[in-house]
Amino acid sequence: MFAPAIGPTLSGILLGIFSWRAIFFSFVVVLAVGVAFASKFLVNPYELTRPSVDALSCVLSCIGFGGLVLGVGLASPYGWASAQVLAPLACGIVALVWYARRQLMIDVPIINVRIFGIRGFVLGGAAMMINFGITLSAMFLLPQFIQNAMGVAVAMTGIIMLPGGIVNAIVSMLAGRLYDRVGARIPARIGFALSIAGSIMLLLAMGSSTIAYVIVAHIVLMIGVPLAMSPCQTSALNSLPLQLSADGSTALNTMQQVLGAIATAVATSLLGLGQASYYAAGGTSAAEAFTAGSHWGFTFTFVLAVCGLLVAFMLKQRAEKTDVVPEMELHEMKACAPARPAGER
Repeated sequence: MFAPAIGPTLSGILLGIFSWRAIFFSFVVVLAVGVAFASKFLVNPYELTRPSVDALSCVLSCIGFGGLVLGVGLASPYGWASAQVLAPLACGIVALVWYARRQLMIDVPIINVRIFGIRGFVLGGAAMMINFGITLSAMFLLPQFIQNAMGVAVAMTGIIMLPGGIVNAIVSMLAGRLYDRVGARIPARIGFALSIAGSIMLLLAMGSSTIAYVIVAHIVLMIGVPLAMSPCQTSALNSLPLQLSADGSTALNTMQQVLGAIATAVATSLLGLGQASYYAAGGTSAAEAFTAGSHWGFTFTFVLAVCGLLVAFMLKQRAEKTDVVPEMELHEMKACAPARPAGER
C-alpha cells in the first residue's frame, strides 16, 4: 500500500533532478534489492509437490488477462466502443471463461476457482479490489491536477504528495493490529467512509485551492484506503481453508493487477471526456479544462468508495473457516492444493 502512495513523490523528485529516464533506471535498483532479499530471506512454507503444469491453462490466462488489460489500455485513445478496444476485450473474456471451466475439469488446476464459491473470500476480495481502484485512480489524477490545474512544478508536486504517503505507511502498519483487535467490519467501514470524504474534498478542489487543502484531502484519503485494505485482504484469505490460501493469494494478486489497469484506464478516459466537455461548452482555459476533467475522474474515485462502503457492510466481523463450500467439494479442493507443514500459520 505504501508503494503506489509514495510513487508520485519519488517520481516528482527524480523528474525534478534528472529526467523521465531516471524513473526507469530506478527500477533496476529496486529490483536488485528485491532479488537480494528474496535470495537471503524468502522461505517456502509449503510442501513442494512439483505437479505438472497445464500448458493450455497458461496460454488461456495470458490471452484472457492480457486481452482485458490491452482493451482497457486502448480505451482512452480509441474510445470504449471502438473495434480496437472491443476485440481484445471480447477475446479476453472468452479466454477467461474457457480458463475457468478448464480449472474445474483438470486434476491439478493452476488456480482452484472454487474459491470464488466461498462468500467470505468474494466479499473481502471485492472490497480489496475496490480499494486498490480508489488508490490508483486518485494517485493517477492528483499529481496531474496539482501540476496542470494548480500550476505547481513537478518536483514540488512530489513534495506535496509526501505527507499523504507517510500517513499511508503509518496507517498500513496499524491496520493489521486493528484487525486483530476488532475484526474487519469496523476498520473497513471507517476506511471507506474516510475515502468517501477524501474523494469529495478532491471533487471540490479547484485550481485556486490552497496547497494545504489538497494535502489535507490527500491525507484523509490515505488514512481511509489502508485502514480498509489490510482488514479486507486478511478477511478474504482467512475465509479460505488453509490448503487453499495459496490459490486465494494468487487470485487476489492477479485481480489486483488487472483492476489497477482498468481503474487507471477509466480515470484516463473520464479525464479526457471532462476536458472535452469543458471545451465543447465554450471554455478556453487549459487549467480550468484540466480541473473539469479531474472532477470527472475523481467522481469515479467517489463511486468506488461508495461501492466499497456497501460491500463493507456485508463483511463478517471476523472471517470463519467454516464459511466454505460443501464437504465433498472441500475434499476435492484439498486433493488439488499443496499442504503446508504442520504448525505453519
